[in-house]
Amino acid sequence: MSASRTIWDEGRENGRAVVALGAAVALSAIAVNLAMVGRVSMFFDLWFVVLCLGLALLVHPRDFFTVGVLPPLIMLGAFVVLAAGRPEAIASPRDGIVQAVVSGLAHHSVALIAGYALCLVTLLFRQRLATPLPQP
Repeated sequence: MSASRTIWDEGRENGRAVVALGAAVALSAIAVNLAMVGRVSMFFDLWFVVLCLGLALLVHPRDFFTVGVLPPLIMLGAFVVLAAGRPEAIASPRDGIVQAVVSGLAHHSVALIAGYALCLVTLLFRQRLATPLPQP
């Protein structure tokens, strides 16, 4: 009898594809958020948490490490790009790039922690369920 596949063992995308997808979705969510309200708001935070879960489910097991370090890098990269062009979207308009990035990360730290934790827990469950338990 063949075992049916579950959501935990379906990930087939390589690390590079998942990194590209994560960056594209994060920047798209920021663009939509800016078009809606002119600032990065809870809309981005919710998309970021869902994105972290999705990336952890999509990745192939051999690339778990790549996705395991990805969420903070995605948020940092997106905020650096945003701070270079529109710092007022994440900080005070007078702030420089570094201060805008730090302010943006501080204001969205709950989403960063929640998304990162959800990503790591999902990868842990996928790793544990992929490894069969020894039979007594």
